[in-house]
Amino acid sequence: MRTDATATLVESAAGALRLLPVDREFLPAWLAKAPRPFRAWVKANGFDAAPGTICTLPGKDGRVSRVLVGIDEDDPWCWAQVAAKLPPGKYRIQRKLPPHRANWAALAWALGAYRFGRYKGEDKRALARLVWPKGAHKEEVEGTAGAIAWVRDLVNTPASDLGPKELADEAARLARRHKAKCRVIVGHALLKKNYPAIYTVGRASNRAPRLIDIAWGPARAPKVTLVGKGVVFDSGGLDLKPSSGMRIMKKDMGGAAHALALAAMIMDAKLKVRLRVLIPAVENSVSGEAMRPLDVITMRNGKTVEIGNTDAEGRLILADCLTEADSEKPALLIDFATLTGAARVALGPDLPALFTRDDTLATNLLAAGKEELDPMWRLPLWPPYRKWLDSKIANISSTGESPFAGAITAALFLADFVSRDTSWAHFDLFAWNPGARPGRPEGGEAMTIRAIYRMLVERYG
Repeated sequence: MRTDATATLVESAAGALRLLPVDREFLPAWLAKAPRPFRAWVKANGFDAAPGTICTLPGKDGRVSRVLVGIDEDDPWCWAQVAAKLPPGKYRIQRKLPPHRANWAALAWALGAYRFGRYKGEDKRALARLVWPKGAHKEEVEGTAGAIAWVRDLVNTPASDLGPKELADEAARLARRHKAKCRVIVGHALLKKNYPAIYTVGRASNRAPRLIDIAWGPARAPKVTLVGKGVVFDSGGLDLKPSSGMRIMKKDMGGAAHALALAAMIMDAKLKVRLRVLIPAVENSVSGEAMRPLDVITMRNGKTVEIGNTDAEGRLILADCLTEADSEKPALLIDFATLTGAARVALGPDLPALFTRDDTLATNLLAAGKEELDPMWRLPLWPPYRKWLDSKIANISSTGESPFAGAITAALFLADFVSRDTSWAHFDLFAWNPGARPGRPEGGEAMTIRAIYRMLVERYG
């Protein structure tokens, strides 16, 4: 986990230049009271308080005395844009912000400084530093920024350096830091422990598949279980992806990264839960050992699955984990997966798809997403489409043959492995920014974990 994610936030305000946040509504009132030279200077510079813009104000000695920064209360990512525009130095926000806004200013500022420097070397440029805003919850911001940076680091790391073993090593380090138990089942032992789908999907690679299993917290506390798809690279298997579809498949372990990062936030905050994290870590490769279209797997729960397409491997490994998680009757079960292109066609890269049978859970998650500016969109687990997964020779097909509603049918497949009375949510997300925006560079990205964490705090804090 990134421990330097808030390195651009500092404690001491000594020598810090003042930042005065203004929006377009407040700017005229400020100008009306400002000295005439300031009014002339602002006008000459064309500053209109557009979000993310800055206007340096000179002092009597010609040096900068303070900086006007344009903000938008509805888009606090503008603080990341401000941080990128300011010259190196130390700054402090002159106006006291409400606690939630103070948290956001600090978080956006910190994430605006994120760089993935593993292969090009760390960015040595001096960056603008911000004095921790008054009212900000330092520990929460540090935990959130570190978790998001960790997701980005994991997803950005190429599969050559992040295989199933390396992903398990990351999980083990997290467990050690929080004195949690971490068990890893590797290779043929998966068959002995009855995780046949994880073994079958990963057996074609020379890097053995494994199941990562973390447990933390009091045994009598409410059980919260997180499951994350850990396909470290997805070639598509024998149903090989075209090069354009395979290009960024290092990100196909994004669900695992999300589960680990949210677990870190939960453990950092010492929420009153019994946490379990299950991550099937595999590489979907091509060899003589690869699973084939129309093969049949007998799953952990005894159901038989006919393989419709070897490129739909994520739902298979998740199903084994969901069966195990469901057997404990958790109070809450959440899975994360970069599962279907259909979800991206429907909702685009920024909007994860939420599936759940639990209307109360959906309401709580959507409300938290709105509060945290961490969006998601609920799609239906539409029962009539379940017939599209019927198989002539097995209990269920992994894909069926219909070209319609691919995200929904994938979620319906997973639903076959979760009891109807279990409070379960499935997130089909992209885990990737296709283009750069303030505080959100191109590459790996964390989605939904701030919203889910907020909901968990409200339930179990």
